[in-house]
Amino acid sequence: MSARNLYRINLTSLERATLERIVSRHKSPQAIVKRAQIILMANDEGMPNQQIAEYLKIAKETVTVWAKRWIERFFAPIPERLVDVPRPGRPSEITLEQWCQIMALACESPETYARPITHWTSRELTDEALKQGIINKLSAGHLRKILKRGALQPHRCRYWLNAKADERKEERIADICALYQDCPSKPEEIVFSIDEMTAIQASERIASDLPMSSGKPAALEFEYQRHGTQTLIAALQVAAGTIYGWCGDTRTEADFADVIVSLIQGNPDYSVYHIVLDQLNTHKSETLVRMVAELCQLDIDLGEKGVSGILKSMDTREEFLSQPDKRVVFHYTPKHASWMNQIEIWFRTLAGKVLRRGNFCSKKDLRTKIMAFIDYFNATMAKPFKWTYQGKPLVA
Repeated sequence: MSARNLYRINLTSLERATLERIVSRHKSPQAIVKRAQIILMANDEGMPNQQIAEYLKIAKETVTVWAKRWIERFFAPIPERLVDVPRPGRPSEITLEQWCQIMALACESPETYARPITHWTSRELTDEALKQGIINKLSAGHLRKILKRGALQPHRCRYWLNAKADERKEERIADICALYQDCPSKPEEIVFSIDEMTAIQASERIASDLPMSSGKPAALEFEYQRHGTQTLIAALQVAAGTIYGWCGDTRTEADFADVIVSLIQGNPDYSVYHIVLDQLNTHKSETLVRMVAELCQLDIDLGEKGVSGILKSMDTREEFLSQPDKRVVFHYTPKHASWMNQIEIWFRTLAGKVLRRGNFCSKKDLRTKIMAFIDYFNATMAKPFKWTYQGKPLVA
């Protein structure tokens, strides 16, 4: 044992390198840096404890304590050998039962206690805990610590969807995934992904934009004037990635049926037309059924809407439109699964490149700019999306 130091420290090369990194790292806490310096200076019978203390401007006893702890914690990881021993702190004045009651109170609605608010604040929850006699003394700051320990955040919320079960969900997903993956290998068939983007605002800012300059982004006027809205019905040709679009004031069942006719007439050289779409009521309309029957030259009795036959209900109309033995076949995405429809990906592109920062002086101006972007997209950006989702295996 050294006559100068009570505790002998012999660092390995790894320990020395780790301690030196701790000392040189800017984000290391200063207390940890001091302790690492103590160990480095005391290494291999280095500086005496008194000299280390004078150099680091700390007490000699501190040097002795951390040299002792370094040796006692020999088997611990290096960073843990430099941390303080846990301290018990002041005994809690809140019993476990009171803690549980406060947590339970935080999980209840304030309206239960005649408070016309939607959620608790720390002040109001503290006041209610005192009012209910759960505890005699409690500050809002202490209550926040209790909530933090219990991982409760009354000020936060998130949305969730209580979706109705779709018995055919997995079947629909598997069908559409197979359609996306197989369409490049079937040149005689064509696949369209189609949907509407509704309520697109023709908003005109009341002042001119300020251009970007060095160190400053472009500035857009906050106030705007509304000129009405438009609806875009867009279709993505899945194999090529090109877009077809129709922009107008409405999105009735007649509008949608006319779009389907235009798609087919604009691409006459295919034997089968596959249409991927969601389950909106206009996508299962009487007008659409009659149009498909005419396009496919089906001489059949369609029945009467709401009474009998194919036209009786949305379910019967969907069954007819989905039949694979026709020239025009519709593939419906599951409810609340718009992500299965590839046109939704393109809608995000349209919003980011045209709509979000766009300035439109009229509905006509909005239509013109949307259609111009479709032409620009098809000429410079169009390519098929790489669809990687395979769907979940069906359970027998």
